[in-house]
Amino acid sequence: MTSSRRTLLPPALLVAAALCLSACGGAPEAEKTAAADSADHPVKATSCGFTSTVAAAPERAVTMNQGATEVMLALGLEDRLAGTAYLDDSVPTKWQKAYDSVKVLSKEYPDHESLLAARPDFVYASYISAFDPEVAGSPAELATLDIGSYNSPLGCGDNDLPAVSFDTVWDEIETVATVFGVPERADAIKAEQQKALGTLAKQGAGDGVDVFWFDSGDKTPLAGAGEGGPQLILDAVGATNLFSDLKGGWADVSWERVVKADPDVIVLGDASWSSADDKIALLQKDPALKQLEAVREKRFVVLPYSETTPGVRLADGAQAVADGLDALDLR
Repeated sequence: MTSSRRTLLPPALLVAAALCLSACGGAPEAEKTAAADSADHPVKATSCGFTSTVAAAPERAVTMNQGATEVMLALGLEDRLAGTAYLDDSVPTKWQKAYDSVKVLSKEYPDHESLLAARPDFVYASYISAFDPEVAGSPAELATLDIGSYNSPLGCGDNDLPAVSFDTVWDEIETVATVFGVPERADAIKAEQQKALGTLAKQGAGDGVDVFWFDSGDKTPLAGAGEGGPQLILDAVGATNLFSDLKGGWADVSWERVVKADPDVIVLGDASWSSADDKIALLQKDPALKQLEAVREKRFVVLPYSETTPGVRLADGAQAVADGLDALDLR
């Protein structure tokens, strides 16, 4: 497998309204929450050439792909999930309990009938492949069933992709939060990550370090290129991506070019379908690759694959790479 803010009442008015409802014996708590979440609906969510009009904050959403699931968990919306599917690796400890409370529909993509059997009112995915006919079906088809949908703008396949930046990631989180009526939670995530990235920029753990980002592949390696998650992470820590001249988030390169570049450090994404251990074994076994300085000196930085792709954990990925570089003590 290989992004409009809602108008909100001033806080004082919200507090006054809440006190009035409480004092006057207003609606039950669940009804009050639903009313608050849906106050500014309908809202529109646009991505991958389709605009979904969401009449009310969804209550039975289904997420497909780990990135989408973790955005929902980061926003504290696990109680709005009727199901989830398709992890690349493990959900982090901080969200494990929330994830365990959600029904897993399938290890990978569920079939169309299984998805509809979950009675979703919204489908959110990271990759456009989730909307294939045999899986969720197209967003237009879902709309005829009164099911809203949204796909990460960074996973639109052959559609025009936005320029990748942390702002792109935050725009996606904001859109999802707006759909579910909790925009202030997206604001909090953005503020926290901006602070963390500011600290990483000052530390400059990667200053002067040339990096080969090895995603997967054996005969032909798939490298982190200049327009995706790896580039954002390496920029955040001040390191140089040896393949930043290549377009897209990932690109096939040649081992000959890797050998010629002789990177200082090799960053490895650890995925269920391409483990870091397997990639390290390949590098250490090949007669030419084992001569690379980074391989000889075991200068590897490993992080979960889910922290290498644009999403709510990308800032965590930047921190992981910074920590890994610090541990190598190259400065």
